[in-house]
Amino acid sequence: MNSSIACSWSGGKDSCYALMLALKEDVSLKVIVNMMNENGKISRSHGLPLSILQQQANAIGVPLVAISTSWNGYEKNFVETLDHIKENYKVSSVVFGDIDLQEHRSWEESVCKKVGLNAWLPVWKKNRKTMVRELIDAGVESVIVSCNTVLGEEFLGRKIDTELIPELEAKGVDVCGENGEFHTVVINCPLFKERIQLPEFRKVRNEDYWFCVFDRES
Repeated sequence: MNSSIACSWSGGKDSCYALMLALKEDVSLKVIVNMMNENGKISRSHGLPLSILQQQANAIGVPLVAISTSWNGYEKNFVETLDHIKENYKVSSVVFGDIDLQEHRSWEESVCKKVGLNAWLPVWKKNRKTMVRELIDAGVESVIVSCNTVLGEEFLGRKIDTELIPELEAKGVDVCGENGEFHTVVINCPLFKERIQLPEFRKVRNEDYWFCVFDRES
């Protein structure tokens, strides 16, 4: 059996913890993959600059494949990227960090199947609150880089820790942010050889969402 894997890497806590669980098995991580916006400067999923994603890849010690795409061309480009990493990195499975949104899992399984890869979801059907506590206890340090207006700009830059959980619940927000209420960036975890250095950021609102806009040259 081919035990080489890739990870669909958002840069956030869920994909990080999913990868940590996957690597407890007899597998070897070969590459992490992220889909960027059209100009290739920030990630589609979490709005992270390429410099931060590259820091994370370096800290893990694997290559980063970062592909520019529009939303309209996302699926086509993702499938082509999967085909590329299968051929060039000889992987058999791709790790995803989704928890319980069936439409996400169905899409991931569909695009992987098109190129003969297995979609592996190590955190699938975990209780969301239990999972947040697990990843905190496992040493995943992450901070909020975008959030909805229910949370507001004061939550940007906040660390995901046990003190934050009741604050999220009091706001009526899912503690994992699985419904898109917020996104995170991992700044340290057991997979990293070194801590991630985040550049300075500005807080910017776009419609009903707040974002950390980083100095992309850092």
